[in-house]
Amino acid sequence: MPVPLLALNRVAAAARPLVDAAQLPPALRARLAELALRAPPGDDESRWRPLQIGARRWLCAQPITFTPYASAQPCSARCGFCSENLRHAAAAAPAATLRPAADYFDGLARALELLRGLPLSWSLSGLENTDDADWLLRLLAVLSAAERAGQPVEQRVLYSNGAGLAAARGEELLQALGDFGLSRVELSRHHFDAARNQALMRFRDGVAVRDEAVFARTVRAVAARVPVMLVCLLQRDGIATAADLGAYLDAAANLGVTGVIFRELAQIGPDYRVNATARLIAQQRVRMDATLDAVFADAALAAALQPLRLTEGYYFWNLVCRWRDRLDIVFEAADYTAMHARHDSGRLYKLVWFANGELCGGWEPGRRVIWSASGG
Repeated sequence: MPVPLLALNRVAAAARPLVDAAQLPPALRARLAELALRAPPGDDESRWRPLQIGARRWLCAQPITFTPYASAQPCSARCGFCSENLRHAAAAAPAATLRPAADYFDGLARALELLRGLPLSWSLSGLENTDDADWLLRLLAVLSAAERAGQPVEQRVLYSNGAGLAAARGEELLQALGDFGLSRVELSRHHFDAARNQALMRFRDGVAVRDEAVFARTVRAVAARVPVMLVCLLQRDGIATAADLGAYLDAAANLGVTGVIFRELAQIGPDYRVNATARLIAQQRVRMDATLDAVFADAALAAALQPLRLTEGYYFWNLVCRWRDRLDIVFEAADYTAMHARHDSGRLYKLVWFANGELCGGWEPGRRVIWSASGG
């Protein structure tokens, strides 16, 4: 059963929908029932929470995630397509180049006090959180202290390449993450073949998780304590065809994970500098609409997939399916033009704490600054 080209008309502004459920064929539309809107409508008061910081009153989307941006050291992988190496034309210092000062965690605790009472989800991303075990353990302690002090938290998600979880202190980190109450780990692996994956992720020398057996052992160890979703970015030199997706799912099914997320390399729009990362993304992008057409035109793969729901976020959409009644499969695409339009709207859709002591309403330090540890 073919799925239409869901993402042909990419948004140029946040007011336009990312995906229209009415485009789905009747049989699939009936099974999905409706489009779930993760991004709150502007006039739905139940989906917005006020936040007063100093003299400024903000309206915060619900749900909203808080990211203490990890940049304690350079990442253990050097993925050529990594969005952290993109440079927005209006951005100041790149977040990935900032390193936390000695008072970083004191500033973080103060920032969290300002957010007390605002429902959040912890979204642990940036560079690789697990590369610096001491930093991650201290971070978990500060976030846990905020929760004990009354901070309402809905989900706790770690985005990781697994490097530190496969290293000498991996067991210590797993214990701490389990105690933290992690909702899930989204673990990046962009090809089921270790050599092909290494060509894409380019782990540094000595990083054990690049090895296939070490990776498999690490995934099983994590999955024994915390739900794991593997993340695969579709790209021409990696997983690109319906046959590739089927092979990836077969490999994933043996690792004890709860599912797989297949993501399109993001549509970044015209506001990013044309650097090596932007060029590579443009060259390597495999469009999600074409992927879905191919997947649902493949009789065997389509028969194994049960569509469950279609979701629109504030800058992404995804289709969630169940594969062979074993794994949740997510097909996802994102548009950074839509993201920046939301971030520039004057309302808060995202909260990020950077190593320079700034709490911002987006992914660029120095822009949309809500509060600064140095200046209030």
